[in-house]
Amino acid sequence: MSDIQPILIGKGAEKRYLLPAWGNRHGLIAGATGTGKTVSLQVLAEGFSRIGTPVFLADVKGDLSGLGAPISPHPKIDERLEVIGIPGYAPEAWPTVFWDVEGQKGHPVRTTVSEMGPLLLAALLELNDTQEGILNIAFRVADDQGLLLLDLEDLQQILRFVGEQRKTLSLEYGNISTASVAAIQRRLLVLEEQGAEGFFGEPALQLADLMRRDALGRGHINILAADRLIRKPRLYATILLWLLSELFEELPEVGDPDHPELVFFFDEAHLLFDKAPPALLEAVEQIVRLIRSKGVGVYFITQSPSDLPDDVLGQLGNRMQHALRAYTPRDQRAVKAAAQTFRPNPALDTVSVITQLGVGEALVSCLDEEGIPCMVDACLVRPPTSRIGPLDDAERGALLKASDLGGRYDEAVDRESAAEILMERAKTAAAAAEKAKQKAEKTPSGRSRSRRSDSTGQTMAKSFARSFGSWLGKELMRGMMGVLKKGR
Repeated sequence: MSDIQPILIGKGAEKRYLLPAWGNRHGLIAGATGTGKTVSLQVLAEGFSRIGTPVFLADVKGDLSGLGAPISPHPKIDERLEVIGIPGYAPEAWPTVFWDVEGQKGHPVRTTVSEMGPLLLAALLELNDTQEGILNIAFRVADDQGLLLLDLEDLQQILRFVGEQRKTLSLEYGNISTASVAAIQRRLLVLEEQGAEGFFGEPALQLADLMRRDALGRGHINILAADRLIRKPRLYATILLWLLSELFEELPEVGDPDHPELVFFFDEAHLLFDKAPPALLEAVEQIVRLIRSKGVGVYFITQSPSDLPDDVLGQLGNRMQHALRAYTPRDQRAVKAAAQTFRPNPALDTVSVITQLGVGEALVSCLDEEGIPCMVDACLVRPPTSRIGPLDDAERGALLKASDLGGRYDEAVDRESAAEILMERAKTAAAAAEKAKQKAEKTPSGRSRSRRSDSTGQTMAKSFARSFGSWLGKELMRGMMGVLKKGR
């Protein structure tokens, strides 16, 4: 095994550790609201950072920013230190980097429509099978015609093009329904209203910027502000799943390293699986199963283990179970199910203990030196060295100002992509149609041609001209409305 120091979680009958060599075998932090899951997450994040493993986590409640400041002395902290016995304990601030999809509480997180891909977009938009098929056709047409899909405007334009040219495109790509195209466009408008427009664009997030270390060799702790994002659960789940997918696709195989290359904490994990289509669930299960070979550990945080599919739950080797309440028959079944996920301890009635744990106590079972789950033990979780609670705005602002990533991500870039190219094509087609019309008007009446004799090129040009006129009118009106909104 590695000589890297293990991560102390807490103490029960004896001290319990998470071994870094098995940190990529994934994990679970479960428990009812208010039982201490957030502090347990904080303890693990500090532990991984200490051994040089970068961390990515979503701050759903808004209080994990405290990782960037040292903890204040408190008698309860001293009492817990004495019970557990932690030599060399000292308050410490950890290297934190703040991110925010909205760009308000951290560096903006962006990706392009192409990088997101049709499968995740279809799940985000909650499309049916037919609509997902149309979305796939739109992506294929964009690829075949060399059109970059960077932001939502690019996607809207390629969908408009596919709808207008459906008769021609259907011969090559299959049937295209205008009703399905319109349905996707309406869903995109809803997505824009939810504030997702800023998430799609450039500069896109580079994964290497999530996997850095500071001058002391500590892994950076990347904190995604999710207190507002969590109000849009489908968007929240899709963004985190996109990040996992990108890690899975881009990182090389490393097997079982001495410690993980990156640890990813997925809070409110049940949102990933609620109402997810079968294809998406299959993709999630595959990623969780295979991403550990890339040196990435995924830790799910949720209220009950039953929130996760069995195929995912069976792959989580490191577990912390905080208290669950058993007020109803359904609660009682959840408690029994949670107890059955642990390796039994003859000295412990796991079912009873789960309901009796206090705040900051947890049932703990991690993998031992042989990679086998240890017998479960009821532990007092160690205190973190960083602040329990959020930074204030001034403290967060100072850390953001000191970050060297601001110049890379804070300003959006809008380069030529599908929307601009299709607009230029429409202008060219409109000009060609107007030229053809003028030429026809100058032709002597005895030699004039009927509409039926128009060439295919003229017909398409007129079609483009009409489409462009309609599009331009909508865009002008949209621009006027935008000015009015800003004026208010």
